[in-house]
Amino acid sequence: MAVDGEAVEKRIQELLSDGKMEEAATAAIKAYGPQILRYLRSILGDEEESRDAFGQFAENLWRGMPRFRSTAPFRIWAYRIAWNVACDLRKQPWRNRRRRLETGEASRVAQTVVTESDVKLEKRRVDLLLLRESLSLEDRALAALRIDQELSWGECAEVLSRTGDEVKVNTLTKRFERIKERLGALAKKRGLLDG
Repeated sequence: MAVDGEAVEKRIQELLSDGKMEEAATAAIKAYGPQILRYLRSILGDEEESRDAFGQFAENLWRGMPRFRSTAPFRIWAYRIAWNVACDLRKQPWRNRRRRLETGEASRVAQTVVTESDVKLEKRRVDLLLLRESLSLEDRALAALRIDQELSWGECAEVLSRTGDEVKVNTLTKRFERIKERLGALAKKRGLLDG
């Protein structure tokens, strides 16, 4: 089901203006959660790790609501949180990824989204994930944001910019062309493309 982004953004802003942080967080996780979960699955490539990352994303979003500033759409802010969680997860290889997060309100809402989300990936999606495994985390994130989530180049740059490391749009477009060439060659080699 498609999300009416304008209506969701307006609803979240109304709730925040009324000081209803928990309701705003719940509305955001329910509306954007399925696409954030798909994004995390695309870049992490592991179902359990993606679920753990999604739970952490929900916790971080929930706790971060008072710090949200309307300088960018809430959706972009949510993707940035998910990207930071994925980066942090990969920086901690020693972490016991099987450990479950404490069940709080955010985790309950996140679990609802995960449960309601379609966990059966189509063959095309599985094939794409296999191809994407050959990419770096950054390249997988860019491909997922641009292709799967259909974000603009500017939005991709906002999401992928970490504190102190601004990502330029022209750098992303060049990197994306190299990614497409690499994936195209791999797809052809694996017989996923006709001809």
